[in-house]
Amino acid sequence: MTMRLAGAELVESREILPGQWIQAYHAPGLARGSRAGQFVHARPGDFSGLILRRPFSLNTADPATGIVTIHFRVIGRGTGWFTRLRPGDEIDLLGPLGRPFEVDPRSQHLLLVAGGLGMAGVRMLADEAIRDGRRVTLLFGAASAREVYPSSLLPDEIEYVVATDDGSLGHHGYVTDLVADYESWADQAFACGPLPMLAALARLAAGRRERLGVAKLGRKRGARKAAPVGSPAARRKAFLQVSMEQNMGCAVGACLGCVVMSTSGVPQRVCREGPVFATEEIAWDGAWS
Repeated sequence: MTMRLAGAELVESREILPGQWIQAYHAPGLARGSRAGQFVHARPGDFSGLILRRPFSLNTADPATGIVTIHFRVIGRGTGWFTRLRPGDEIDLLGPLGRPFEVDPRSQHLLLVAGGLGMAGVRMLADEAIRDGRRVTLLFGAASAREVYPSSLLPDEIEYVVATDDGSLGHHGYVTDLVADYESWADQAFACGPLPMLAALARLAAGRRERLGVAKLGRKRGARKAAPVGSPAARRKAFLQVSMEQNMGCAVGACLGCVVMSTSGVPQRVCREGPVFATEEIAWDGAWS
């Protein structure tokens, strides 16, 4: 679906964790045309100093009901304004924006990794995978038990494994500690969360082939050219794709406020070339905006 401006009516708003909210909006066009990994740019209705729209990952989208949800943390006046909305209030959403996750049709076992609010970036992919008959394991990391995403908000079919920094629930340590137990099971992995978490996952993914003893074969003579880096076909072949979290201004690629550096040295706009990238595309130790 191409980007469009859509009116959206608030259906439900609730605080699911301290300072974290899920809101459901009736926006049939968005619900029908969005894919996991994409986002919307929402306009606050009160213009008292709130000039820029706010980007929100599409948390879920149900084409049958026309409902889309967003999951966000209150961090300032803009997100605070959204929490004061009541059912029946209307906002406008620009979207769907960005490029989605790309799942290889042959992949049957998907490993999702989320840190904190990064759950919003992978939550919709869980629904799509279950719908398509795939098996899903979701690894989630939080600082403590009070910040763990409620399992009641996930599909029953998912295996949900939690890690907390303080050990108050699940594994005592980082969510990245859990990946080794699942990397041989997973056909592909998808992640969203803080930059240090994504960088650690990228390092793990880079060494996965050697750890598992998988040979890397050369291309056959006469084989088709490799898919261009960053193309949907190339991303489908990657073991790990990540959804990047960057501050955004325009969200349409004009302001260059959300740029990250690629391994080719060409800046990539998270709002346009992303927010989803194969980890091989990103210069994790390079220059960042």
